[in-house]
Amino acid sequence: MNKKLLIIPLIGFMAFQGCKNKSKTEATENSSGEEVKLVSPAFNADSAYVYTKAQVDFGPRIPGTPAHQKCADYLVAKLKSFGATVEITGEKTRTYDGKTFQLKNIEASFNPEKRERVLITAHWDARPFSDQDTDPSNHDKPFDAANDGASGVAVILEMARQIEKKQPNVGIDFVLWDLEDYGKANDETPDEVTWCLGSQYWSKNAIAKGYKARYGINLDMVGGGNAQFTQDEISRQSAPAVVNNVWAIGNEIGYGSYFVNLPSGKLVDDHFWMNKAGIPSIDIIHYNDNSGFYINWHTQLDNLANIDRNTLKATGQTVLETIFREK
Repeated sequence: MNKKLLIIPLIGFMAFQGCKNKSKTEATENSSGEEVKLVSPAFNADSAYVYTKAQVDFGPRIPGTPAHQKCADYLVAKLKSFGATVEITGEKTRTYDGKTFQLKNIEASFNPEKRERVLITAHWDARPFSDQDTDPSNHDKPFDAANDGASGVAVILEMARQIEKKQPNVGIDFVLWDLEDYGKANDETPDEVTWCLGSQYWSKNAIAKGYKARYGINLDMVGGGNAQFTQDEISRQSAPAVVNNVWAIGNEIGYGSYFVNLPSGKLVDDHFWMNKAGIPSIDIIHYNDNSGFYINWHTQLDNLANIDRNTLKATGQTVLETIFREK
């Protein structure tokens, strides 16, 4: 995805094993040092890191490649192993450069019989080229997409693992977008339509099917170090109550350095198309008006070495706590 401002230009496995027997709920401290009892299960950052690595190990998940297909198989199998109802949806889709791919959105549902639902999403594909790299010779090269793609998916997988153990009061739908990051740089089309092809397809079909959810949360670049999640204009305008609730919970449970109460410009991300489907939706994305996107965005350095478990934890625990507080 372009993520362009329209207004302004084995250690991990061992740690994971050691944390497996932790209580399903936990207490945390907020910024004032006060203990806050969580109603959600404990989000395991080591587990999320392992899921990030598993995706990266396939290689860049570029549409049409074996790595893309192998990762799709892995994600479907993993979500099914957690008890979700899973399907792949999509159609033959043409990209801005004239190529055609089979779009593969991965949709997973928990408690599909429940009428009241919450939608959580992230994209799982990798951009085919690192066109923001400081070295021009790298611009045509693929990259690992550890943060820009894999981190959001990893957070969802760990959330799904926890939901299998303890159910929230609402049904949960996860959608992993495909062909999200295969867009034209400096796309000047209305709504930057060369990007977010998976969520554009989903939006049209969600409207046709009459799909409803209380709200949606899209996760994008949620595993980088020193992350700051500001409140973008589309989120603030389309789903102000959701923004206020998620950011308030993040601050309440001790992640105020991540969920900063700062507005930012208009970002056309997957939540834009979720809102088009009538689902009030927000974006949790590493962005700040002053410093821009994640420092390694669309570069060769978007790799596993630059994934921070603390950011995965802040994101995952905040979103889990949000959905488990639903009545």
